[in-house]
Amino acid sequence: MGSLPVLSSPECAPDGQGPRVAASDLAPLFDAQRRHLDHFFDRLDLKQAAAFAQALLDSPGAVFFTGVGKSGIVALKLAQTLASLGFARAGFLSPVDALHGDIGSVFPGDVLVLLSKSGASDELLALVPCARAKGAQLISLTSAASGADCPLAAACDLNVHLPLQGEVCPFGLAPVTSTAIQMVFGDTVVAAIMEARRLTRDQYASNHPAGKIGKTLIFKVKDVMKKQNELPLCKEGDMIMDQLTELTSKGCGCLLVVDDEYHLIGTFTDGDLRRTLKASGPAIFNLTVGEMCNRNPRTITAYAMAVEAMEKMESPPSPVQFLPVIDNKNVVSGIITLHGLIVTIAADQAMLAQGGEAGLDLEIHGADADA
Repeated sequence: MGSLPVLSSPECAPDGQGPRVAASDLAPLFDAQRRHLDHFFDRLDLKQAAAFAQALLDSPGAVFFTGVGKSGIVALKLAQTLASLGFARAGFLSPVDALHGDIGSVFPGDVLVLLSKSGASDELLALVPCARAKGAQLISLTSAASGADCPLAAACDLNVHLPLQGEVCPFGLAPVTSTAIQMVFGDTVVAAIMEARRLTRDQYASNHPAGKIGKTLIFKVKDVMKKQNELPLCKEGDMIMDQLTELTSKGCGCLLVVDDEYHLIGTFTDGDLRRTLKASGPAIFNLTVGEMCNRNPRTITAYAMAVEAMEKMESPPSPVQFLPVIDNKNVVSGIITLHGLIVTIAADQAMLAQGGEAGLDLEIHGADADA
């Protein structure tokens, strides 16, 4: 059997002469999109928006989002975002699958949010009586105003009107503005819920263990700092030239100057060594670390987030490569370096990637076995 012929369009232009999009073509479209979004912001009923946010906050059960087509994709995204916060069970309910058994996941007290530009989607209208019979609270998000042209709004307990001036589409049909409005509205309400719930950075990080978000949020300083014998320690009365081995062997680029009870006095870096040598010459052999150390270094605590340590290292007036780790009594417990932080995160990412490849390999071989 031969292969199917490759179809060519008589409208195709020769190579290099096909359709092009220029900046001058994009400018009026972005201007139109901005006007449509301004129309939405200027006319959104904030009382309706607040009632919607409060309904999600007060839900005693799960929050389900549903929609058809592109509105369904937005509904899925909003469900995943709300679920990632960790204080409410949230999920996407396919309107078609719901009528074939998945409605069983809805219980009395749950909230069902229905997204529809027109407010007249047959699939959603068919779902409404079934969800109501299950005891769910129904909320619709529509761009059609309530009335005869928006039966979904009339069928729900609450409707939020998302004002839509028009679609940025040559035909005014493709949902390229209405879905943007749905996403902006939903994500902004989720942000308001995060503030109302006083969601902490730790709580958010606990639901994002992988990826850049998780690795910068879930790690604490204590998880990545050097401690005990790894610390480059010295006393303020030690001679600078006697501490060169300690300065260079621990891989921190510095010395932590402490007293007999390990209270932090200051820091002395390899940069300080170069500057002192340049300024003092042979006299450096007679200088102590305490005479030349920085007695007001940036510090951090062991239970601070790793991302906070990185931000503090990079903050003005000039970036630093390390932070002494101290407790509330100024006692040194460790040191965190920018290099060590980056290496730890990269190694953890590599382990996750290997795990993902292994999982993919198992899936592939599993599929072969089933075949």
